[in-house]
Amino acid sequence: MIRERIEELRRLLDYHNHKYYVENAPEISDFEFDTLMHELQRLEAEHPEYADPNSPSVRVGSDLCAEFRTVRHRYAMLSLGNTYSLEELHEFLDRIEREAGPTDYVCELKFDGTAISLTYEEGQLVQALTRGDGVEGDDVTANVRTIRSVPLRLRGEGWPALFEIRGEILMPYASFDRLNAEREANGEPLFANPRNAAAGTLKQQASAVVARRGLDCTLYQLAGDNLPFTTHWESLAKAREWGFKVSEHMRICHDTAQIDEFIAYWDEARRQLPFPTDGVVIKVNDFAVRRQLGFTAKAPKWAVAYKFKAEQALTRLESISFQVGRTGAVTPVANLEPVLLAGTTVRRATLHNAEQMALLDIRPGDMVYVEKGGEIIPKITGVELAQRPADSLPFRYIDRCPECGTPLVRYEGEAKHYCPNQSGCRPQIIGRMLHFIRRKAMDIEGLGEETVELLYDNGLVHDISDLYDLQAGQLAPLPRLGEKSADNIIRSIRRSTEVPFRRVLFGLGIRFVGETTAKYLAEHFRSLDAVMAASREELVEADEVGEKIADAIREYFADAENLRIIGRLRQAGLQFEEAARELASEALAGRSFVVSGRFTRSRDEMKELIELHGGRNLAAVSGNVDYLVAGEKMGPAKLKKAEKLGIRILSEEEFLRMVGEADAPSERISQTGLPEERPEPAAPTAGPRPQEGAAPASGSAREQELF
Repeated sequence: MIRERIEELRRLLDYHNHKYYVENAPEISDFEFDTLMHELQRLEAEHPEYADPNSPSVRVGSDLCAEFRTVRHRYAMLSLGNTYSLEELHEFLDRIEREAGPTDYVCELKFDGTAISLTYEEGQLVQALTRGDGVEGDDVTANVRTIRSVPLRLRGEGWPALFEIRGEILMPYASFDRLNAEREANGEPLFANPRNAAAGTLKQQASAVVARRGLDCTLYQLAGDNLPFTTHWESLAKAREWGFKVSEHMRICHDTAQIDEFIAYWDEARRQLPFPTDGVVIKVNDFAVRRQLGFTAKAPKWAVAYKFKAEQALTRLESISFQVGRTGAVTPVANLEPVLLAGTTVRRATLHNAEQMALLDIRPGDMVYVEKGGEIIPKITGVELAQRPADSLPFRYIDRCPECGTPLVRYEGEAKHYCPNQSGCRPQIIGRMLHFIRRKAMDIEGLGEETVELLYDNGLVHDISDLYDLQAGQLAPLPRLGEKSADNIIRSIRRSTEVPFRRVLFGLGIRFVGETTAKYLAEHFRSLDAVMAASREELVEADEVGEKIADAIREYFADAENLRIIGRLRQAGLQFEEAARELASEALAGRSFVVSGRFTRSRDEMKELIELHGGRNLAAVSGNVDYLVAGEKMGPAKLKKAEKLGIRILSEEEFLRMVGEADAPSERISQTGLPEERPEPAAPTAGPRPQEGAAPASGSAREQELF
């Protein structure tokens, strides 16, 4: 009797969740829904033997923390070509017509969230993966189960025993505004836009936090080996029947004129949508035609994204403030009268540097034009001089640090001003700590910006070396930590003493010494002592080190405070010598490579292969380069320079053959025409007139993420 009641409550709650969050047609009140939920939670607590990971009760999430494991995608989540030009779009469509003849297209809105891949087995959600690098993603199943528009169990019938469905996790504007209002009230930094908020929320360690933030999910592409569909449109219609939220904003178009009409309509109508979108995705509808057209090395030849031009708004510049970064660089920031732009309220925009401000002749009180570059980062593009106040005076750039009052300096050949007070300027100290603990440096987990600020403001750390003297008992009493978090942080700090020397050198934060330069310095000098003792002339002998970088290195090690910190890091046991590296082969010995563009593997993996087989990675195309490994979307200037210098240009496949890995990854083809390692994302869209065929549609693919 108890088990039957639990199953009945689960069925009822699943039904009402779908009516409310997917169909927007609730049949019962919130009070009635909560009453059913409370009864289910009580019965499940009393009878744990009937637990089910897909019970509606998991929608509230858990406060337990969980690390995300990395899982390989069964069907890789690849890139999507994009254009801002109707002319280029028409050329794309003409090519398809030449190769495949007249065909139908599905036009969809390009939603602006974070990509997700859901796996269903026997009608139940079993796994949710982020895009990751396209080949592997993070397992965020527990968090996705809290999103009420994601079905935990499928409805209807006819679904395959095992399949994937791709889509977009979104944060609607209403949820975004509410979240930022809460963060502002708590004195926390605000999210820049709904996309960042959605991505950040999905990676929260406690699913209870995810459950409270109001995420949504739109699905737009099925992938599997035994899908009984011949068209994209048909597959999405069936997905809706199974309970998936598939966008209503989609249309089948028969020709270029209808596609242009769809784009023109949504370029205006998108401003009325309750969620962010930044373009239209155009896809061939017929799966057989898709298989005929195939893929490039990185993207399908049967789909493209048309990006809307950035929105612009006119608003008042209320004041100008200044931020100081970890290197002491001072960045001016425009504080604006709030204005709605591309679906978010913009209050601040970067002004870059003194030269840019002088070029714009920008002044407090001006009416300024603001737009979002790529619809993400607000920037000021001009001043409306006709509305400038009569008593306006030219703006005088500051000459002292806004944080510590030290006179600013400007280095030869640089546009920015700098605060030289490295050891006494709070944002520089905190910035260097954040750089030191980042993943590509010391990879110390649990120490975010707020925690580092707490440690500094409470006198527990004054520089990076103080991290290695911390005790869990000092951390546990701090806000938002506790004993478990404190223990995890201390363990991570201890583990960081095993990080290889090249990453330690990068973590020191020497000006101009990035990750690649640090690696070459480590390989050339083999130890920190050798780098410290090197003359300017000896430093420039290392790959990628010019005179400017050499001077910065010499200046860093001439500072007594930096030497004191290094002494303490040495005592803490950090790795100050480069370990010998065992090569997989010497197939690339003596040869130099530049890797550019996008590949089925990450660029880091490609570079790692080069080094494992005895080759060298260089950052720029020059006469010292033997090969350019060219991926999708590589810069044309770099390609042209390589051709001019007679550098041999390799495709990804040609390069992998050189190192004996030409067979990876495999490419088994699914029923939808997707390579096993190259799946496509699905489609959502809507159009200015009703869709023919009475089929619903889906979300949309993101540029550089899914197709």
